[in-house]
Amino acid sequence: MRGNADGLTKRQLLPTGTTTKVRTLRHNRTEPEARLWRALRETFPDTKFRFQDPFGRYIADFCAHRAKLIIEIDGDTHATTEIYDANRTHFLNLEGYHVIRFTNADVMHNLDGVIAEITIQVPSPPVGEGGSGAQRRGRMRGSRET
Repeated sequence: MRGNADGLTKRQLLPTGTTTKVRTLRHNRTEPEARLWRALRETFPDTKFRFQDPFGRYIADFCAHRAKLIIEIDGDTHATTEIYDANRTHFLNLEGYHVIRFTNADVMHNLDGVIAEITIQVPSPPVGEGGSGAQRRGRMRGSRET
């Protein structure tokens, strides 16, 4: 784990209790989170997604650092947290990340549409890098449309 200018690691910069909370969230994922996690790993083998990735006082559901993309799944608890979500999205945007949101219902009943939306945001690997993954991604997209 790399340190910052003061020699502190990312983990040392997190608010107290964040690491424990992240571990708990990772081990107690919801069904929509598990479904999307599997789909991301299958569809985008050349893109490294992190699950429950801490950003300051916030935790992103899914993050692809190279693509500067954060994917949030809004469950029932998000219905009453609009201001919190807006502040969080603003903070993540200031960090240079694009945030896209889906509901639990989107993931459970329209996973193909969710993946199609994410595909627009995730850049294809450069020619000569991860070619098999890019080909695989194209095949999977094509197979879903049939």
